[in-house]
Amino acid sequence: MSHGPARSPMIFDRAFLTDVEGVTELIFVRHGEQFIPDPRNGPVGDTFDPPLSERGRQQADAVAARLSVDRVDAVYASPLQRALETGRAIARHHRLEPVVVHDLREVEIFRDIPPEKSALEFLGRDLLLGIRERMLRERKWDVYPYSESSFEFRKRTVNAVEAIIAGNQGKRVVIACHGGVINAYIGHIIGSPYDMFFRPAHASISVVFAGEGVRALQSLNDVHHLRTGEWNLVSH
Repeated sequence: MSHGPARSPMIFDRAFLTDVEGVTELIFVRHGEQFIPDPRNGPVGDTFDPPLSERGRQQADAVAARLSVDRVDAVYASPLQRALETGRAIARHHRLEPVVVHDLREVEIFRDIPPEKSALEFLGRDLLLGIRERMLRERKWDVYPYSESSFEFRKRTVNAVEAIIAGNQGKRVVIACHGGVINAYIGHIIGSPYDMFFRPAHASISVVFAGEGVRALQSLNDVHHLRTGEWNLVSH
């Protein structure tokens, strides 16, 4: 039975990529909870690539189960252990291997401090407290000395995501990465003045549609899959 000709996309369909064909769906997943060394008192070199904690592995399994029921065409991941392990948990359900993209790694805070020194030892207590107060107000990576700049970080992460879009037009893609990366890309497309405009929960899902030169945010910080039955695995 014919239902007549297909409706042409209306202006808001085109603006937000609803009811438009050939759209690429980007599913950003923040990694599960990591083992957290203290960057103030311990060597900064120990803070760059910690593994998932036991709770983090449970979170990774929960988000993987959530995404197992839908089509996933590709999984991309940061090379850092916590994101790559999360990406592998998701990819396993789809008989895929994550594609590691080096530029999806987290912002490199204190990267130019000697790795064997603590931030407290190298910078001093007063400067650390001053930086913390600036970050509370400004939410820009540039407040941190001896670190990757806001511009440098956003440039590499946005370029990395745009390359993924270019190679996966019309597909459904998971990007397992970091809170800073998710903020950088989504902040870029919505025009946020902050480097951190929201705090993604561990193993949360945020979705962006891409197509026709448009980038449209669809959902942000979904944690429903972490609050099922007797389990509450939500953490930041």
